[in-house]
Amino acid sequence: MNKFGLGVALAAAFGALVAGKAVAADLSTPVYKAPAVEEALSPWMIRIRALWVKPENGGVVTGDPFADLSYSDSVIPELDITYFFTKNIAAELILGTTRSTITGQGSLSSLNDIAKVWILPPTLTLQYHFTDFGPFKPYIGAGVNYTFFYNQDVKNSAFSSIDVNDAWGFALQAGFDWMFDKHWGVNVDVKKIFMEPDFVLQVAGSGATVTGRADLNPWLIGGGVTYRF
Repeated sequence: MNKFGLGVALAAAFGALVAGKAVAADLSTPVYKAPAVEEALSPWMIRIRALWVKPENGGVVTGDPFADLSYSDSVIPELDITYFFTKNIAAELILGTTRSTITGQGSLSSLNDIAKVWILPPTLTLQYHFTDFGPFKPYIGAGVNYTFFYNQDVKNSAFSSIDVNDAWGFALQAGFDWMFDKHWGVNVDVKKIFMEPDFVLQVAGSGATVTGRADLNPWLIGGGVTYRF
């Protein structure tokens, strides 16, 4: 082989060696992929629930240790608005209204139904949400309640009027959301409100009054639909 042929052969061999190394380098070098960007969620969430309001039965009538009171249950629609400060800490406000029938018990049992009262109990709680259970998202909370009593009507001729005073209360809460996706889920929630408003009954045909305290202390047990914006 002459010098020209030998040079061509060496050049071809060198080119093949370089190309092989380039291919091997391409095969061994990992391909960088940008991380998937999760959809940013709004801090706002709402729930629409059916709420069972279950008051305790009891109360104190001034001057009559044998008198007692009971209060009717009710099922109402309720709106819940939640705001997340962080992924774990949130505040929740519930809005709903219900009517309760007050019935005499003990020495007042002969009076049967005494009055019907509408109740508006907005409740604000601060919550801690647990986030390590996949679609199951439990939470606990505590907060305050202020209950308005309105459209108060006596239902017994022994009395001419009733006045149940608006009252502050303390609330405890536990519940969970089960999320089907980032936005939609179902909710179960239980609250206990400690609320004991004072009341005044005006006796018909005289200036006398019956006063006391209504130990409402209701349970609020709800279930419904969750939407996270």
